[in-house]
Amino acid sequence: MARGTTVPFKGTPEQEQQLRAWLAEHKDMPGAAMPALQYAQEVYGYLPIEVQRIVAEELDMPLEEIYGIATFYAQFSLNPKGQYKISVCLGTACYVKGSGKIYEKLQEKLGIAGGECTPDGKFSLDACRCVGACGLAPVMTVNDDVYGRLTGDELDEILAKY
Repeated sequence: MARGTTVPFKGTPEQEQQLRAWLAEHKDMPGAAMPALQYAQEVYGYLPIEVQRIVAEELDMPLEEIYGIATFYAQFSLNPKGQYKISVCLGTACYVKGSGKIYEKLQEKLGIAGGECTPDGKFSLDACRCVGACGLAPVMTVNDDVYGRLTGDELDEILAKY
């Protein structure tokens, strides 16, 4: 399993300017860190350490505190998302029907761990709890496309579509 394969940070000067402008306008607001991180993720799509440093600097907060918030809340992602976001349901119905094995096979095929993005930025892989398609268990999604009754044999064919 290839660990630590991430897409290099590709923030633009325009994104940084946009974030710094927002932070300058809102930094005196009580509890500004949470909305600042939400806005930063909106601008960049995720919260790499480079972005967390900007937020910490502009809010005059320790980086450790910003990192703590970014890692505590599930709404934040420290890794970029791929062009194609794969999510495997690990809810009870799907898990009982083998979604854990599907998730493992996808990690092997993509060469990434859950929560990571392929180096080319094409695919990211995450687990989720329930997509509301229990009758099709086990289920995975690729962006808005839903694939059900998976066995694992069809994964190469599904990935090839993208």
